[in-house]
Amino acid sequence: MAQLKKPVEPFGEVNVYHQPNGSLRVVATILMEPNREGTQTGIALDGSGSMSALYAVERPGIIASLFGTAKPPMNEITPTAQKICAYLARKLDADGGTTCIYWATGPAGSQIEVIGDLTADQADKHFFGEPKNFGTGTQLLPAVEYFVKRFEDAPWGFYVFITDGELHDLEAVKDYSTRLAKEVAAGGRKPLKFVLIGVGDSINEGQMEELDDLDTGTEIDLWDHKIAAHMRILQEMFAEVVDKNARVSATGKILDPHDKVIKNYSDTGVPALLEFEMPAGSAYFVLEVEGQRIRQNLND
Repeated sequence: MAQLKKPVEPFGEVNVYHQPNGSLRVVATILMEPNREGTQTGIALDGSGSMSALYAVERPGIIASLFGTAKPPMNEITPTAQKICAYLARKLDADGGTTCIYWATGPAGSQIEVIGDLTADQADKHFFGEPKNFGTGTQLLPAVEYFVKRFEDAPWGFYVFITDGELHDLEAVKDYSTRLAKEVAAGGRKPLKFVLIGVGDSINEGQMEELDDLDTGTEIDLWDHKIAAHMRILQEMFAEVVDKNARVSATGKILDPHDKVIKNYSDTGVPALLEFEMPAGSAYFVLEVEGQRIRQNLND
């Protein structure tokens, strides 16, 4: 399976599965904002020491200080956190406020620091500076558990985690996520979704993909991941949050490179989740909808 890194609009995610006969099974989603009653949202900012430069915690060199050539460092976390926090509070959160925390703070990066619940207007103006205590490691599980336990009774939860590097407790997060998915599948708790967003130049995308592709033995898909530099619009956070019954248009078609109709949605309407099979050797498919022809390549 190959998940394309740069799907074209309006696709949120495009997965291509190579079949034994050479054909390509395609599973694609069309971006839509989820509309679920009682949604709780949260954003967690990596507070480990490696993040200090992104929080603009830098000291100018001796030469630069002497000659007054040092440039003031730029906080790169604040604009990202402001946009995501305000968006979640304004568009999704049932209470109109997104819960914000730092994670991976303190000894071994095992602690969290609560910022608070911010409305969209508050988030737009909030300065997300450094945590009180930078972490000496990067442990994600405490932040995941914080949201899971705090919003245990929420009908649906959507939580974003921002990081710049490598997780030091990946196996523990995978084990916990597997147990949590089984609990959701069994009806023991309400559904929820986690999105890990990588920032900076030292992201371990391999780890992010491990979580994204985690096999929990259920149909529950808890994790998605994004690279901030690759995101076109904030709605990409919802690429895997799809209502299979939602329809985005009354009619439409999937065409192959020779304009042969692969799937016709004239009777059913175009769903937000598309599943179809392309002939062997197909380099792309075309979604014909609302008078437009949208071409999506099948490889990066």
